[in-house]
Amino acid sequence: MSDKLDPRIFSGRGRGNNRASSLRKVKSDMEFPKIISVDDHIIEPPNLWRDRLPKKFLDEGPRVERKKAKFSFGGTYDLSLDDEGQWGDMWFYEGRLTYAHRRNTTIPKTAVSREPGGAEINMAEMELTPITYDEMIPGCYDPVHRVSDMELNWVDGSLCFPTFPRFCGQTFYEGNDKELGLACVQAYNDYMVEEWCGPSNGVLIPLCLIPLWDVELAAAEIRRNAERGVHGVAFSEIPPHLGLPSIHSGYWDPFFAACEETSTTVNMHIGSSSKMPTTSADSGPCVAGTLSWVNSMSSLADYLFSGVFVRFPGLKVAFSEGGIGWIPHALEKADDTWESHSNWTHIKESRHPLTTSRTSTHARSGTHSASKTWIGSVSTM
Repeated sequence: MSDKLDPRIFSGRGRGNNRASSLRKVKSDMEFPKIISVDDHIIEPPNLWRDRLPKKFLDEGPRVERKKAKFSFGGTYDLSLDDEGQWGDMWFYEGRLTYAHRRNTTIPKTAVSREPGGAEINMAEMELTPITYDEMIPGCYDPVHRVSDMELNWVDGSLCFPTFPRFCGQTFYEGNDKELGLACVQAYNDYMVEEWCGPSNGVLIPLCLIPLWDVELAAAEIRRNAERGVHGVAFSEIPPHLGLPSIHSGYWDPFFAACEETSTTVNMHIGSSSKMPTTSADSGPCVAGTLSWVNSMSSLADYLFSGVFVRFPGLKVAFSEGGIGWIPHALEKADDTWESHSNWTHIKESRHPLTTSRTSTHARSGTHSASKTWIGSVSTM
């Protein structure tokens, strides 16, 4: 018998107001493989852009200020500065408040009880209220502490999506100064490679951003990062929701060509279109959370029938935090559409969708630490 850390931990899954997640040693007769976590998030340190941007951009570039604020949720997170609210650290970009850290998307120190061989997290502390860096555990924003926390959690590798820039860099796309935006994208990527991932001996896996507003610059950034070993890029699940061309248009072909050429996987997180599925403004966060997978399924349909995988047969795409239960139905429906309706739908895809899905599509479950498994020939993580 050997001491092994229980891998069913740190997920915060449970019921009730006193939910807790434990990291603990268990006895096991078998070697349970460590997990590759493919849906983690970095809380960017306050000095990331201050240390890396040229001096001319510092006044308008990202900076952190401590303010009092309140949150509400009605399909999207709404934030308002309020003297009656709680203190939190807020990101300002081009002089505008663009993001505030929340207790429910970080890990507050007050939520963690350390114990020999592990820790316990009280999920009741994960509230929709502002939080400061001082109140977070250091593993949220410090790569050395992150790796230590991963060891407790039986995690061998971690790919992190951004937080303040949003899941595919929407913050910089929505800014007015695109020269500043490009500098911010490149500064983030440099930090991701050189400081977040570089010293980790391969434990932290780089996931980089592109300038969404210029496809040629995006392709160049893919190649720049691939030259130093990066093979993952964050992209929008449904670009038209951001006011960008669809993948049906051919506009993104230079980007997809660069990804195929450099073996760079296109990673799409739920919410990377800045629009979450819901039914009404007053339906509440539980409805939006339950429907969060819908964007992943919609995006998969785009890729299966856009002709992208015909033009770029080596391209790989991956979906994060959308779950996997919808995949059999989506493929069955795509199969039926192909077989029964291709005579009038003018399908661009010249390969059967089930063939395409076996070679090009990966989906990642919503448990931020999912081991790789196989369902038929569809890779799911």
